Amino acid sequence: MPQPFTIFDLRITVVAITGRSVCGLAVGDYFDVVNSSQVQIPAGKHFCLYAMAAIMPLLPAKQRLLASNDWLERDTLVACPDPEERLVMQIDRINQRVMDSEELT
Repeated sequence: MPQPFTIFDLRITVVAITGRSVCGLAVGDYFDVVNSSQVQIPAGKHFCLYAMAAIMPLLPAKQRLLASNDWLERDTLVACPDPEERLVMQIDRINQRVMDSEELT
């Protein structure tokens, strides 16, 4: 029997770099997380693995609606762990979809 649930696709965008960009990212670079677990990076672009690793633990929570007073619902900014770079990313919900939990693990 289908078990539908609502989930958000996300866009993670570089919104600030106040240090030196050692990984080659620039303000405006982004990647998307769609269909629950698929990472999409624009053709010809890249995204730093270590910046992605910093943001990954927060993505499952941001894919779901949380209580309005939950800090994970309100906060959208995440810093890259490289202190030389001081790169800040923003998580935005870009699409809402209904999926079937029977199709996922």
